Amino acid sequence: MEQRRLAELLREAAPRVLASLTRRYGRFDAAEDAVQEALIAAAEQWPRTGVPDAPRAWLLAVASRRLVDIVRSESARRGREERVFLEQTPTTVSDTDDTLALFFLCCHPSLSAPSQLALTLRAVGGLTTAEIAAAFLVPEATMAQRISRAKQTVRAAGARFELPAPAERGERLAVVLQVLYLVFNEGYAASSGAALQRRDLALEAIRITRLLREAAPRDPEVAGLLALELLTDARRDARTDADGIPVALEDQDRSLWHGDQIDEGLRLVREGLASGEAGPYLLQAAIAAAHDEAPDDARTDWRRIVALYDVLLRISPGPVARLGRAIAISRVDGPRAGLALLDGLAGELGGSHRLDAARARLLELDGRIADSIAAYRAAAAKAGADAERRWLERKAEQLAT
Repeated sequence: MEQRRLAELLREAAPRVLASLTRRYGRFDAAEDAVQEALIAAAEQWPRTGVPDAPRAWLLAVASRRLVDIVRSESARRGREERVFLEQTPTTVSDTDDTLALFFLCCHPSLSAPSQLALTLRAVGGLTTAEIAAAFLVPEATMAQRISRAKQTVRAAGARFELPAPAERGERLAVVLQVLYLVFNEGYAASSGAALQRRDLALEAIRITRLLREAAPRDPEVAGLLALELLTDARRDARTDADGIPVALEDQDRSLWHGDQIDEGLRLVREGLASGEAGPYLLQAAIAAAHDEAPDDARTDWRRIVALYDVLLRISPGPVARLGRAIAISRVDGPRAGLALLDGLAGELGGSHRLDAARARLLELDGRIADSIAAYRAAAAKAGADAERRWLERKAEQLAT
């Protein structure tokens, strides 16, 4: 089986297997460890032996045996045996989709917000520790410790595997939304690896956001996040060329954009804005809508986009939004106006290739070719995804010739 397809299959199956073990035994920390070991075993064996007829059942059986080993080891240390636990090994994966319950379990209030995010990305999103560390801009060892402590904290708090009551659900909703946002972003623009996009992650984020919308149909931010995902994902087929190299938004063939997703996203944005409660996700969706509504790049309403960024920054200031606003300003007032704003972001985004890439493009438009080449090369050196790195290197080479 192709390695990429195998990874997608394992990532899709893992949350369901983890949910089955956690629902049955209530041992989320040990169950997550057991599932990770089952995934490793599958990745090693299936390329040689072939994918089983029931891959989730295979993973469940292997994870269950590993979970038994963990409990036996702990029982021996404590001088007692948990026979009831050890004698009950599930053989089938429940048809119930417990992914949303897993999300809320990982977002338990006993955890700090960063730990909630990290644990959910690992347990439900299927990201590796290295990928999560890259998203948080911390060393991998630091993230591994954070995830381990988070699992121990959830266990000590006696968290139950179930959807919380509506009142408590509202308190934890913000973290769930942020995790879904990060999972989608990792799927839409991978932080590492050969491909620019990881379609399986983007689809999973959209699927779970739809589940969340069913659970909270009147929440404008849930609708906003779903709209943002749909409007962004609608461009997926135009984002790369035949070689997998990124295509800038301004150069994309908009006939390849998916109109059904755009229509649904625009409807959600209109409904959300009509409620008068525009939050960060709904405002980002409105910005995406301004791009998707334009028939071509030249007719994009950049002044409207700048105005939306101004509102976004008032309610949710952050360097990524300021970067987006600087790019929008450059389209209204020229590249030098955008470059002046980028200079103020070096302290917060200096380690990101996106700041260097934006600077490179604006320097190119301003005619400062030597500086642009240097910026493209600096961005390429920082890019984690191979496709982005090749694109940035190509841009530098084209300008140098």
